[in-house]
Amino acid sequence: MKIKIDFSPLKKEGPPIIIVGAVQESEAVANVCREKGIKVSAVCDSEPRRSQETLSELKIIHSPTLPKKFPKARFIIGCQHVQDVVEQLTGYGYDEFYSPLGLLENYNIKKFEHSVSHSYMEKRLDVCRKTHKAFFNQEKIYMRSIDIMVTTKCSLKCNNCSNLMQYYKNPEHTDHEKILDALKVIDANVDEISEFRLIGGEPLMNKGWADIVKGISERHNQCQIFIYTNGTIAPKEDQLKSFNVKNVNFIITDYGKLSANADKMTELLIKNNISYDRSPAQDWVDCSSVKQHKRSVKDNEEVFKQCCVKYLYTLLEGKLYRCPFIANAANLKAIPDNPANYVDLFSNSDDVKKKIKRMVKNSTFFPGCDFCLGRPYDPTNNLGYDGKGMIPAGQQVSESIPYKVYE
Repeated sequence: MKIKIDFSPLKKEGPPIIIVGAVQESEAVANVCREKGIKVSAVCDSEPRRSQETLSELKIIHSPTLPKKFPKARFIIGCQHVQDVVEQLTGYGYDEFYSPLGLLENYNIKKFEHSVSHSYMEKRLDVCRKTHKAFFNQEKIYMRSIDIMVTTKCSLKCNNCSNLMQYYKNPEHTDHEKILDALKVIDANVDEISEFRLIGGEPLMNKGWADIVKGISERHNQCQIFIYTNGTIAPKEDQLKSFNVKNVNFIITDYGKLSANADKMTELLIKNNISYDRSPAQDWVDCSSVKQHKRSVKDNEEVFKQCCVKYLYTLLEGKLYRCPFIANAANLKAIPDNPANYVDLFSNSDDVKKKIKRMVKNSTFFPGCDFCLGRPYDPTNNLGYDGKGMIPAGQQVSESIPYKVYE
């Protein structure tokens, strides 16, 4: 399906125009559409809870309900999940899609108001542009995002952590030199990466987290770095000053009383002029159980198709995985060891690039998918999903949860 970059047809009369994705980048798309006289009717999103909200004064519509409300429509893909969007909307019978590249080419951030800071919006738009450009160059080995697991230790013990931290009995930090060495291998075999995300656990529990950030920033000053934290630990000011660069950002998930140092962290980030976003923890999708389903090939393909994290490549202990669930399930030995689930970056094999490309281009599923409940954008439709739906975030347990170990 062809996606258009030239947005001039959108200025002409025709079917309603809808922006895809209730994400921060779509605010910018809406702003520039107003400026250029392009009338947008609504925003659509696959998460049903978004339909109770608005974005940039536009009503958000749950995507599966689109055909009834808009039998015909033109779509501007505001989010980064280009291929997923096209597959979903083509399945609903639509065939006219536009990339926001032309609209956002000279976007003046300071000219408009946004729900996030100008600096943070700038970072999101940077990743969005790179993702859409990569879509038009299928020959590239492109990774929008790499999750770097700097630790499996966490200051919280959430019962339903999607990264499976609640199963670790002996969580550990990853040595920062090992992480940087692994990234050297990835750099040598990947054409482009848009962003790195430091995750855990709680990444700030690893005392070497700032060294990791500094090391990545020095080699990837054109990439954005996002540090995902639960606001329980405030960074030291000298750590923040050690990488006083424009491409470092913090994502603070606020769990209320549990995030005891969120205010202090926010103050320090503002003081040191570091970009951040802070938002309250919302309900989670129930996706943290590990068990073999013995699904058919067709059913596992549906799980993979619907998955919202299948492009979150994850680095853990020198191995590259397609998602954080398989990474931690394998690390815990909660699934059988299967080389088809990962690329061992430190193996003596001379075909690492070939293996990485195979992983990146895989559009079916991985063996580890059969142990996952599924993690769809829309868990209410039951496609590729065996979980309970939306559950409260951040519920704590006192000790690690037992599970089956594969030796």
